[in-house]
Amino acid sequence: MPGPAGLGKSWRRKRSTQPGVQTVAPQPDLQPNAVLAGNLREYADLLRQQGAEGFRVAAYERAAGVIEGLDRPLDAVFAQEGRDGLTALPGVGRSIAAALAEMLTTGRWAQLERLRGALEPEKLFLTIPGVGPELARRIFDALHVENLEALETAAHDGRLAGVEGIGRRRAEMIRTALAERLGRPRLRRLRQTRQRPPVATLLDVDREYREKAEAGALRRIAPKRFNPSGEAWLPILHATREAWRFTALYSNTGLAHELGRVKDWVVIYYETDALPEGQCTVVTETRGALAGRRVARGREEECRAYWLKQDARGPAAA
Repeated sequence: MPGPAGLGKSWRRKRSTQPGVQTVAPQPDLQPNAVLAGNLREYADLLRQQGAEGFRVAAYERAAGVIEGLDRPLDAVFAQEGRDGLTALPGVGRSIAAALAEMLTTGRWAQLERLRGALEPEKLFLTIPGVGPELARRIFDALHVENLEALETAAHDGRLAGVEGIGRRRAEMIRTALAERLGRPRLRRLRQTRQRPPVATLLDVDREYREKAEAGALRRIAPKRFNPSGEAWLPILHATREAWRFTALYSNTGLAHELGRVKDWVVIYYETDALPEGQCTVVTETRGALAGRRVARGREEECRAYWLKQDARGPAAA
């Protein structure tokens, strides 16, 4: 199984110290665990610096401590027991387990790169057979997905097949490659059926982000993409609503820059302890009955019902 930089073979050999004994005993190399724990601690530090809630910071620090204390290489746990072996660790729920699995299988962690401002999803997509530079760019611009798990979801729910240059046949090939890469069998049902935040919650996070960004009240990061001067211009929000944790940023895709919609398109990432990260993009609708309203892409009918309800409550609610 491939692993991230610094997470190579998990065993080293140590010669017995008993006189006359020539056997060699395998000793676990726990350095990969230290690398993973270090990534979790860096993520916690960035959350703290960017104003995230203390319990969210503490969750990643606690998981880092658990991994550092293991007497078994985590890549071996994952290879033998899969995601279940990761989630069985104290302090490691499904969300952090998904992050660990991403690091172990791809050598990257999109969430950490996002907070660093160093995210370049196209380079990750180039590692998929049959995906070249232009197609990788179109996938990111069209779907705003940033890691292999999110791309796998798009491959199963039909969005990937709608990207120019892919179609059903290539989408099936990518889906098969991702299943092998992520080390699990094909999904039996579409990923879009999993639990998602209500659109009312997403639109409220969108409102909070845009208001605070406009007021200059958010920490800004310097994205690597489309930012040759290295300016820290991209506001980032960390927020919670009940069990949901959110991170929101303006869209920094080539298409958003080309169309002049960077400060209109807001990408919202969400997760809970029991659910790995998902995402959606909130935009201002330009056509139809919802023109001028904020809408979560892919959930237009739910947004229509939401805005009808707001209109029925009167101008103040709308």
